[in-house]
Amino acid sequence: MRRLFGTDGIRGVAGEFPLDDATVRSIGRALAHRLHKTEQKKPRVLLGQDTRESSSWIADALSAALVSIGVEVASAGVITTPGVAYLAHTRGFAAGVVISASHNPWTDNGIKVFGSDGFKLADATELEIEHEIFTELAAGKEETEAVATVATLPGDEALREAYVEWLASLVARQDFSGLHVMADCANGAATPIAGDVLRRIGVKCNLSHNHPSGRNINEKCGALYPEVVAKEVVQRKASLGVAFDGDADRCLLADANGKVVNGDGILLLAARELKQSGKLKNNVVVATTMSNMGLELALAREGIRMVRAPVGDKYVLEEMLKAGANLGGEQSGHILFLDHATTGDGLLTALMVLATLARTRKPLHELVGDLKVFPQTIKNVRVREKKPLEDIPEVAQAIRAAEKALAGNGRVVVRYSGTEALCRVMVEAESEALMKQHSGAIAAAVTKALA
Repeated sequence: MRRLFGTDGIRGVAGEFPLDDATVRSIGRALAHRLHKTEQKKPRVLLGQDTRESSSWIADALSAALVSIGVEVASAGVITTPGVAYLAHTRGFAAGVVISASHNPWTDNGIKVFGSDGFKLADATELEIEHEIFTELAAGKEETEAVATVATLPGDEALREAYVEWLASLVARQDFSGLHVMADCANGAATPIAGDVLRRIGVKCNLSHNHPSGRNINEKCGALYPEVVAKEVVQRKASLGVAFDGDADRCLLADANGKVVNGDGILLLAARELKQSGKLKNNVVVATTMSNMGLELALAREGIRMVRAPVGDKYVLEEMLKAGANLGGEQSGHILFLDHATTGDGLLTALMVLATLARTRKPLHELVGDLKVFPQTIKNVRVREKKPLEDIPEVAQAIRAAEKALAGNGRVVVRYSGTEALCRVMVEAESEALMKQHSGAIAAAVTKALA
């Protein structure tokens, strides 16, 4: 059973297993050994990190461990997760490693690994690395690397500049005059990059939550609180609001009227744009089990087929590759434009939306105005264990009762979070009353059994 790698790398409380100093160094050594097996020359690894106060020491410990096993390490300093994926692929690195816990609180952190192709590691590779880590820890082997290593901050500015330049080049031919963007950086990894990208393409922009303290990442700001940037858009009479999460691999939007537009709306806009230009491969879009039925119906009206994948951008990617799709994503704002990038990128998503606004000269609310959303709620129940839901009679019965009552005019999705000790209960229904009734009953059953 996997105990380290989840759906988005290794994640936990900084300073505690598996993100204590000894385990972090063991992770570095295990990754180094794996790279030596697959590389014909001395491996090079790129490190990047978000703005948490723990990110620096974790990156330094990981770097020291990698160097001790003969790996050359470069650091891009504070940079977005997709920035590391892009640079790993385009700059000849054997791997790219990001120190970040994305949308989690500042007390958490994580380690994500990308291969030389810019994609997250395959499950089999993660299991191989994990096996070596546990073997070393079980043997009680602790090494303190004596190898001198360069501090991972501030990192190589030229690497960050290469990423910024690439993003700007994707929309270089567009006329963005007249557009005004409010960008909420979540006091995270977008902070040193978002303004540079937006100003370089000629967009008027104002940044908020761009003063990280090490402890304020995602704190009542960013993609977890998109209503904050929505309010700022109205106050400043801007065209668009963009809210990033801590590592900026996703974003949510706000239109000029202050209405939040989530990943479903972004997928609809992007699918139409790609189809209009003849670039939507196989006329298909991959979403997840959490995407609203309204998106499926809106795409169907455009003659576009929607395929659902399990929640998690790596699962969306797997389904995209199966379906031959070049567009997919999640309601949370992880959008994959496979013609351009190997992973979700909040800045890239914002640029693609801005390019559509510039081309059509239409505001965001008009471009997604026909997306009729079924009432939907998500209740998060903190759990002490992740026991198979089908093995809990009262939970299984509550789910069956809801599905029978909705009779195809709604959806029920109950799943565990891949990164937190939570059970997520999602219910869609034609009416808000039914939505509340069934989500409440299921959440109560989960709480009674597992909370």
